[in-house]
Amino acid sequence: MDIVQAIIIGVIEGFTEFLPISSTGHMIVASEFMGLPQDAAMKAYEVIIQFAAILAVVLIYRDKITFKKIDLWMKLMTAFVPLAIVGFIFKDQIKALFSVEIVAWMFIIGGIIFLIVEHFYKEQPHHISDVEETSYKQALWIGFAQLFSFIPGTSRAGATIIGGMLVGLDRKGSSDFSFLLAIPVMSAVAGYDVLKHYDAFIGVNWLAFAIGFVVAFVVAYITVKVFLRFIQKFSFVPFGIYRIVFGIVLLMIL
Repeated sequence: MDIVQAIIIGVIEGFTEFLPISSTGHMIVASEFMGLPQDAAMKAYEVIIQFAAILAVVLIYRDKITFKKIDLWMKLMTAFVPLAIVGFIFKDQIKALFSVEIVAWMFIIGGIIFLIVEHFYKEQPHHISDVEETSYKQALWIGFAQLFSFIPGTSRAGATIIGGMLVGLDRKGSSDFSFLLAIPVMSAVAGYDVLKHYDAFIGVNWLAFAIGFVVAFVVAYITVKVFLRFIQKFSFVPFGIYRIVFGIVLLMIL
């Protein structure tokens, strides 16, 4: 991987990781078009830029990361448990699902689901906007919704945001919960990958990795900030339409 390729993948990770459009799907497609093999070196680079994205969210939500917010983090860990259990048991079967064709179809299906949910969704006064008011039961249901993100192209952010909206959170509350939940989820996944594939970091292009890290951090920070402002005024319909169009284009190319 050269520096230009690292920058491109870093931009894609930073921009798509926290949007409901599947970062994994976009990176798989981008890697295919650039001729980058899904080998150990690529996996190592993905770990690096995922850590960058995590740090961006930590910086944005730093006021929530204190011992005073222990109840909130207990709820987030409650939502994390289903993913941790299923991911550990079925990790090999999950890896076998990865293909560009599956990504394309899940983009389309996910987009249709977003349009359907938005069509029937009406924010009510009783909907939760403050993420700290989320109940443990709601957190657990969001955790179950997150399981759909195991299917490539589904989007972890998309699954948790839709899950949040369906159990009584408003768009902002669902997005905040999704972003905060990404911290333990992505940290666990990235940490596991480091322990399992630590030898993949030997002999890599560290300059390209470092530049990609910075790019992913900056892009992720800006993206989350803009997204949080966007959803206070608009719905998720544009993301649903984008997913459908992107999926159709992929199928046409295939």
